[in-house]
Amino acid sequence: QVQPVESGGGLVQAGGSLSLSCAASGRTFSMGWFRQAPGKEREFVATIGWSSGHTIYADSVKGRFTISRDSVKNTVYLQMNNLKPEDTAVYYCAAKRGGPIVTMTAYEYWGQGTQVTVST
Repeated sequence: QVQPVESGGGLVQAGGSLSLSCAASGRTFSMGWFRQAPGKEREFVATIGWSSGHTIYADSVKGRFTISRDSVKNTVYLQMNNLKPEDTAVYYCAAKRGGPIVTMTAYEYWGQGTQVTVST
């Protein structure tokens, strides 16, 4: 059983940085970050293969966000730099068996989410 638990959200000014963490108990294969802004559908942000370290990013965050994992701590991180107001959303961590892919429905285990708010 995998139960992701996110932490690290908060309020930051545009251009600033935040780092999110996701602790996932149990065996993990691929971990992804998704986000949902008010009034919008949940969307893919980034994912990483636990064994391979292979990463995939949404175009909207490429070059600004970095996903990484610590296999000893069983934790995945999302470093967010040069944040924009449009990055404001609830960020969710999710886990899936198999390799990293962008398809949200493939992720079986979800955290409760953490709020990220970027002010102008």
